[in-house]
Amino acid sequence: MPCPFVGSLSQAFVRNYGATLLKQYGSYCPIMSRGFRSLGNDETKCPFIQENSIVSEAPKEMSEDIVDRSPYQYDNFFHDQISAKKRDYSYRVFRKVSRLAAEGAYPSALEGADNRRVTVWCANDYLGTSRHPVVQSAAISAIQAYGTGAGGTRNIAGNSQMTEQLEAEIAKLHNKPAALVFSSCFVANDATLSTLARILPGCVVYSDAGNHASMIQGIRNSRAPKHIFRHNDPSHLRKLLSESPVGTPKLVIFETVHSMSGAIAPLEEMCNIAHEYGALTFVDEVHAVGLYGKHGAGIGEERGLQDKIDIVSGTLGKAYGNVGGYIAGSALLVDTVRSLAPGFIFTTALPPPVLAGSLASIRLLASEEGQTLRARHQAMVRYLKLSLLVAGLPQLPSVSHIVPVPVRGADRVAAVADSLMQRGHYVQAINYPTVARGTERLRFAPGPFHTPQMIDDLVAALTDAFHENDIEFNQFMKNGTCRECSMEYKMESPFEELMKHPMRVA
Repeated sequence: MPCPFVGSLSQAFVRNYGATLLKQYGSYCPIMSRGFRSLGNDETKCPFIQENSIVSEAPKEMSEDIVDRSPYQYDNFFHDQISAKKRDYSYRVFRKVSRLAAEGAYPSALEGADNRRVTVWCANDYLGTSRHPVVQSAAISAIQAYGTGAGGTRNIAGNSQMTEQLEAEIAKLHNKPAALVFSSCFVANDATLSTLARILPGCVVYSDAGNHASMIQGIRNSRAPKHIFRHNDPSHLRKLLSESPVGTPKLVIFETVHSMSGAIAPLEEMCNIAHEYGALTFVDEVHAVGLYGKHGAGIGEERGLQDKIDIVSGTLGKAYGNVGGYIAGSALLVDTVRSLAPGFIFTTALPPPVLAGSLASIRLLASEEGQTLRARHQAMVRYLKLSLLVAGLPQLPSVSHIVPVPVRGADRVAAVADSLMQRGHYVQAINYPTVARGTERLRFAPGPFHTPQMIDDLVAALTDAFHENDIEFNQFMKNGTCRECSMEYKMESPFEELMKHPMRVA
């Protein structure tokens, strides 16, 4: 049956204006206004319209214009995304934690609305330099002299003398001709790798499977062809490089200290293999600078291999207690990145207090006091590892300062972290996407200002948290004797006794 409304109109009118007509006046139609859609139907399928020869012969454009043009439901989409992350426990909850810097308070923090005092175990301010009087004084003096902000990019607002002093100090630290500072090490890695791999003709990238997201992002942004070699596996790297075209520019990219496992790369072997096949080495020392080597330059300095690293990247935001990142390398390479990397060119420069604080911190950790802090730091790391061992609590093998305790399952690791927080110990649960699903963990980073008593309290709380959440673990001690080496302990002085344990843990 033809539509009594549309049927009264001329064929030319319907073809030219039918779509607009239906949009504007469709609500007056006795059929469409009764809610065909609410009955699971589409108003464009109205029997009157479909049976009208004028409409059925109308151009396709007319019927397309009739479809629903209501706005996309953005909030519904975002709600679904967040709900999915909450269901699989990968939703990130930011703890309300304010770290304290006062003498006698560090490494404690105020947590929650009631400002409850907790001990912090997961900060990357590894040596407590963020609250060191020398670093604080340098930052305060810079604010008083130059203000709190840089005022813009280095090109537009001006290149401060403090920036050049800091870059010269970084270059000296890593035994390189030049250095360049960035707003963060994520930006340093991303900007440097995306720029170099893009501009080097035919560049091929070889990336460690365990590399940080910043390096992965830089490689992706370069759009250069890439090969992934197994984590810290020189043999696999050699195999991939042996299949590469001769004379082609290549970048081999890896970290020294892995942030989530504590593993340390076979630096010399990997650099030698890279250079054998004509590749440049890009080595991330983010979790090593300040902590290893006589002057705190990282694993490269500790092992006497700085000359084998072509480009080193580091951070000012972890052991140096400030914020920002950097690269160091040859003068021409650094100048190329400075001149071509958008992530550097179009970013506001680091502010005066950060520049001054970072410079003071690097010099501090290169001094004898820095060596003392590093020694104390390693002692606390060793004591925590041995205490976990004796308590029978699990830990992933780590030869660095990072102490990972596996708790499989995003829900379970979150529950253990909550239990620890209730007992006055803050450590963040680590899950996807920071680590692969099924490899969830707690990541402890004890520092030189933690004490043996704090560690004893932590291990006791962690034991209770495992029991509370029905997580099984092996009891390591039996009647005060180590089951693995039969060493007896006088537990009245656990620190001294445990430090004698023969097992190599650090």
